[in-house]
Amino acid sequence: MHTLKSIAGLLLAGSLALTGLDVAAATPAEIQKTFDAAARASAPGFSGFSAERGKQFFHATHGNDWSCASCHTPNPASLGKHAKTGKEIAPLAPAANPQRFADAAKVEKWFDRNCKDVLGRVCAAREKGDVLAYLMAIGK
Repeated sequence: MHTLKSIAGLLLAGSLALTGLDVAAATPAEIQKTFDAAARASAPGFSGFSAERGKQFFHATHGNDWSCASCHTPNPASLGKHAKTGKEIAPLAPAANPQRFADAAKVEKWFDRNCKDVLGRVCAAREKGDVLAYLMAIGK
Protein backbone atom coordinates (compact mmCIF):
# COMPACT_ATOMS: atom_id res chain seq x y z
CA MET A 1 0.00 0.00 0.00
CA HIS A 2 2.85 2.37 0.84
CA THR A 3 4.33 1.77 -2.64
CA LEU A 4 0.99 2.59 -4.27
CA LYS A 5 0.82 5.92 -2.39
CA SER A 6 4.41 6.69 -3.40
CA ILE A 7 3.63 6.01 -7.05
CA ALA A 8 0.49 8.14 -6.85
CA GLY A 9 2.53 10.94 -5.28
CA LEU A 10 5.15 10.75 -8.02
CA LEU A 11 2.48 10.81 -10.71
CA LEU A 12 0.83 13.85 -9.13
CA ALA A 13 4.15 15.66 -8.77
CA GLY A 14 5.03 14.83 -12.38
CA SER A 15 1.69 16.07 -13.69
CA LEU A 16 2.05 19.32 -11.74
CA ALA A 17 5.55 19.78 -13.12
CA LEU A 18 4.26 19.25 -16.65
CA THR A 19 1.51 21.77 -16.04
CA GLY A 20 4.17 24.25 -14.94
CA LEU A 21 5.96 23.76 -18.26
CA ASP A 22 2.84 24.87 -20.11
CA VAL A 23 2.74 28.08 -18.09
CA ALA A 24 6.46 28.76 -18.26
CA ALA A 25 7.65 32.30 -17.83
CA ALA A 26 7.98 34.27 -21.02
CA THR A 27 10.13 37.18 -22.06
CA PRO A 28 8.90 40.35 -23.75
CA ALA A 29 10.66 39.22 -26.94
CA GLU A 30 8.87 35.86 -26.87
CA ILE A 31 5.53 37.55 -26.36
CA GLN A 32 6.31 39.93 -29.20
CA LYS A 33 6.92 36.91 -31.47
CA THR A 34 3.33 35.81 -30.86
CA PHE A 35 2.12 39.30 -31.81
CA ASP A 36 4.33 39.11 -34.91
CA ALA A 37 2.78 35.80 -36.00
CA ALA A 38 -0.73 37.16 -35.45
CA ALA A 39 0.04 40.41 -37.30
CA ARG A 40 1.46 38.48 -40.27
CA ALA A 41 -1.59 36.20 -40.34
CA SER A 42 -4.01 39.15 -40.36
CA ALA A 43 -2.01 41.38 -42.73
CA PRO A 44 0.26 39.55 -45.20
CA GLY A 45 2.08 42.81 -46.02
CA PHE A 46 3.08 43.32 -42.37
CA SER A 47 6.69 44.53 -42.27
CA GLY A 48 7.49 44.57 -38.57
CA PHE A 49 6.85 46.56 -35.43
CA SER A 50 7.80 50.15 -34.82
CA ALA A 51 8.79 51.61 -31.46
CA GLU A 52 7.95 55.07 -32.84
CA ARG A 53 4.42 53.97 -33.82
CA GLY A 54 4.14 52.35 -30.39
CA LYS A 55 5.15 55.59 -28.67
CA GLN A 56 2.58 57.57 -30.66
CA PHE A 57 -0.09 54.98 -29.90
CA PHE A 58 0.81 54.98 -26.18
CA HIS A 59 0.42 58.77 -25.87
CA ALA A 60 -2.64 59.23 -28.11
CA THR A 61 -6.19 59.43 -26.76
CA HIS A 62 -7.71 57.72 -29.82
CA GLY A 63 -10.80 59.92 -29.62
CA ASN A 64 -11.47 59.08 -25.97
CA ASP A 65 -10.53 60.79 -22.72
CA TRP A 66 -7.74 58.36 -21.80
CA SER A 67 -4.47 57.28 -23.33
CA CYS A 68 -2.14 54.53 -22.09
CA ALA A 69 -0.06 57.36 -20.58
CA SER A 70 -3.05 58.54 -18.53
CA CYS A 71 -2.41 55.74 -16.04
CA HIS A 72 1.08 54.53 -16.94
CA THR A 73 2.52 58.09 -17.08
CA PRO A 74 4.34 59.66 -20.02
CA ASN A 75 7.41 57.76 -18.78
CA PRO A 76 6.41 54.06 -18.53
CA ALA A 77 9.56 53.37 -16.47
CA SER A 78 7.94 55.32 -13.61
CA LEU A 79 5.20 54.33 -11.18
CA GLY A 80 1.77 55.03 -12.54
CA LYS A 81 -1.60 55.65 -10.97
CA HIS A 82 -4.99 54.57 -12.28
CA ALA A 83 -6.77 57.67 -13.54
CA LYS A 84 -10.11 56.69 -12.03
CA THR A 85 -9.31 54.70 -8.87
CA GLY A 86 -5.97 56.25 -7.90
CA LYS A 87 -4.50 52.76 -7.41
CA GLU A 88 -0.71 52.66 -7.85
CA ILE A 89 0.50 50.85 -10.97
CA ALA A 90 3.98 49.31 -11.17
CA PRO A 91 6.19 50.57 -14.00
CA LEU A 92 5.19 49.21 -17.39
CA ALA A 93 8.59 49.23 -19.10
CA PRO A 94 10.26 45.81 -18.76
CA ALA A 95 13.65 47.42 -18.00
CA ALA A 96 12.15 49.05 -14.89
CA ASN A 97 9.92 46.12 -13.96
CA PRO A 98 11.14 42.67 -15.07
CA GLN A 99 7.82 41.09 -14.03
CA ARG A 100 6.09 42.93 -16.86
CA PHE A 101 5.52 40.88 -19.97
CA ALA A 102 6.69 37.69 -18.23
CA ASP A 103 3.33 35.88 -18.39
CA ALA A 104 1.59 35.65 -21.76
CA ALA A 105 -1.87 35.11 -20.25
CA LYS A 106 -1.54 38.23 -18.08
CA VAL A 107 -0.29 40.24 -21.05
CA GLU A 108 -3.36 39.28 -23.08
CA LYS A 109 -5.68 39.93 -20.13
CA TRP A 110 -4.32 43.44 -19.55
CA PHE A 111 -4.07 44.39 -23.22
CA ASP A 112 -7.68 43.26 -23.64
CA ARG A 113 -8.92 45.22 -20.63
CA ASN A 114 -6.86 48.37 -21.20
CA CYS A 115 -7.43 48.56 -24.95
CA LYS A 116 -11.16 48.42 -24.35
CA ASP A 117 -10.82 51.30 -21.85
CA VAL A 118 -8.60 53.44 -24.10
CA LEU A 119 -9.87 52.51 -27.57
CA GLY A 120 -13.29 51.07 -26.92
CA ARG A 121 -12.14 47.87 -28.68
CA VAL A 122 -9.53 45.13 -28.54
CA CYS A 123 -6.09 46.13 -29.84
CA ALA A 124 -4.83 44.60 -33.06
CA ALA A 125 -1.70 42.43 -32.92
CA ARG A 126 0.28 45.16 -34.70
CA GLU A 127 -0.78 47.75 -32.13
CA LYS A 128 0.23 45.47 -29.24
CA GLY A 129 3.54 44.69 -30.92
CA ASP A 130 4.25 48.36 -31.59
CA VAL A 131 3.52 49.30 -27.97
CA LEU A 132 5.70 46.45 -26.73
CA ALA A 133 8.50 47.55 -29.08
CA TYR A 134 8.27 51.05 -27.58
CA LEU A 135 8.24 49.73 -24.01
CA MET A 136 11.20 47.43 -24.67
CA ALA A 137 13.16 50.43 -26.00
CA ILE A 138 12.75 52.35 -22.73
CA GLY A 139 15.62 52.13 -20.25
CA LYS A 140 15.35 52.48 -16.50
